Amino acid sequence: MAEHTSSSITIEAPAAEVMGVIADFARYPDWTGEVKEAEVLATDAQGRAEQVRLVMDAGAIKDDQTLAYTWSGANEVSWTLVRSQMLRSLDGTYLLKPQGPSSTEVTYRLTVDVKIPMLGMIKRKAEKVIIDRALAGLKKRVESAQ
Repeated sequence: MAEHTSSSITIEAPAAEVMGVIADFARYPDWTGEVKEAEVLATDAQGRAEQVRLVMDAGAIKDDQTLAYTWSGANEVSWTLVRSQMLRSLDGTYLLKPQGPSSTEVTYRLTVDVKIPMLGMIKRKAEKVIIDRALAGLKKRVESAQ
């Protein structure tokens, strides 16, 4: 099994509000920083995104990627890489755990494999930066919308 990196943060909002922001791909360019474009390519019977194209710009790394999303109940979403210019694989999960009526612990797990050779230690560090930025952006976005 591939090594993954994970981190958690507590957001002062109900899980449904947090998942609403996570599921609103069209707004990702407003709060994620690295996502410059987001386009939902396919949806499931409930109207949730099944495939999303993301144009990323993280300074030295730019990528055009398509991700496939799997929704597990109301509090978990996972994704895998369908297509990318820079990545060999990308697997991630947001898991939400309600901490009472108005607080949610969000855990983000990520495994990335790039097409260029990279030491595992450097790859884990990059994953950690991606996760920490995403969680901080998500927290700020959700809590500022209340």
